[in-house]
Amino acid sequence: MLVLLPPSEGKAPSGRGAPLKPESLSLPELNPAREAVLDELVELCAGDEVKAREVLGLSEGLRGEAAKNAELRTAGARPAGEIYTGVLYDALDLASLDPAAKRRAARSLLVFSGLWGAVRVTDRIPSYRCSMGVKLPGLGALGAHWRAPMAAALPEAAGSGLVLDLRSSAYAAAWRPKGELAGRTATVRVLHAPTRKVVSHFNKATKGRIVRSLLSAGAAPKGPAELVEALRDLGYEVEAQPPVKAGTAWGLDVLVDEVH
Repeated sequence: MLVLLPPSEGKAPSGRGAPLKPESLSLPELNPAREAVLDELVELCAGDEVKAREVLGLSEGLRGEAAKNAELRTAGARPAGEIYTGVLYDALDLASLDPAAKRRAARSLLVFSGLWGAVRVTDRIPSYRCSMGVKLPGLGALGAHWRAPMAAALPEAAGSGLVLDLRSSAYAAAWRPKGELAGRTATVRVLHAPTRKVVSHFNKATKGRIVRSLLSAGAAPKGPAELVEALRDLGYEVEAQPPVKAGTAWGLDVLVDEVH
C-alpha cells in the first residue's frame, strides 16, 4: 500500500541536526528536479525579500519564512514526519505509533511537496515554505515542473499494490495515476453523514485518523475493494464508487457525524 499525503503549510522548526543531504532522499529519480527548485528558491529568498514574499504568497507577518528558505542548504534537517505539522499530522501522530506501525509508515507514506516533489516520512529535510501552487520566475509553475519527473518515478514507487490518495487538488495535479494503476487507486472524501456535504477542517483530521488506523491495525488491503472492507472493519462508515470506466480511480466517501 502506498499512501499519498499533502504536506502541511505550517512546519516545525528545522532544529540543530546535520544539514540536508539531497542525495539521501528517497526517489532519487527526482533529484535533478529537486535541485532545480532548491537552487532557485534559495537564490530568490536570499535576494529581494519583497519579491520573494510576493512569489511565495507570504504576508508581512510571514517574512521570516523567506529568510528561512535562504538558509535551506545549511539549516538543520529532521525526519519529514517531524517537520510536517497541522491537523492531518496531529491526528496521524506518527511519534506515538508502536514500532511495527512506524515501520509500516516508513514504507507506505509519501508526502508531496512543492520543493521536494515527494518524500518519505523518514527522509531528513529542513523546514521550508514553498507550496505546489507557487510559480517561480525561472522554473514557472511547480505543479507543471513536477509532472514529468513524477510520471517517471511514481509508478515504480507504487509497485503492484493499492494507492490511497489523500492529497489536496493542488498536489494531485503534480501526478495522477493512469491506466491500470488508476484502477487500484482510491481517493477519499469526508462527508457530513446527515447532509452529505463535504466537511473542511474535520476532513484533514479524519484522513489522519484513517491512516493511523490502517497503520496501527497492520491492514494490508491489496486494492480499493479490500480497503473498503478494512475501513469498515475498523469502524468507519464508507460508501464506495467503483470506476465507471477503465483508467480512473475509485472514489470513497467516509461519513462522519462531527464537522468541526
